[in-house]
Amino acid sequence: MALRAEFPSAGEEYMGGTSDGWEYRTVFAGSNLSASYEMVRQFLAEEGYEDVPLPETVEDLQRFRLHTRNKQILLFEDNGYVHNPIKILFPADRRKKRVLILCVYNEQAPQHLLRFHRVLE
Repeated sequence: MALRAEFPSAGEEYMGGTSDGWEYRTVFAGSNLSASYEMVRQFLAEEGYEDVPLPETVEDLQRFRLHTRNKQILLFEDNGYVHNPIKILFPADRRKKRVLILCVYNEQAPQHLLRFHRVLE
């Protein structure tokens, strides 16, 4: 069953990632950033998120990266691409140049949209 159709419950591991029932989080690390992004795109398509708009290329994805080393700003801003119900984030550690963090959010959760945009925590 695809992730979108059957979201993992809290504490459940799925395909190398973990879920708290609201957010599923996993990490992709290919031989380079392009390979990692291609893995993310393939995973999303296989898990039922093929209709979510994504940057066409890894170069386009990199345009969403915050260009700051200030860790305080990174606490309040998502460092990457955000489009409900997914976030493709760059790690705070700039040395991990080939790593992408994928966060997928449970669209069936109460007040999903408010929680996704951090208006309601």
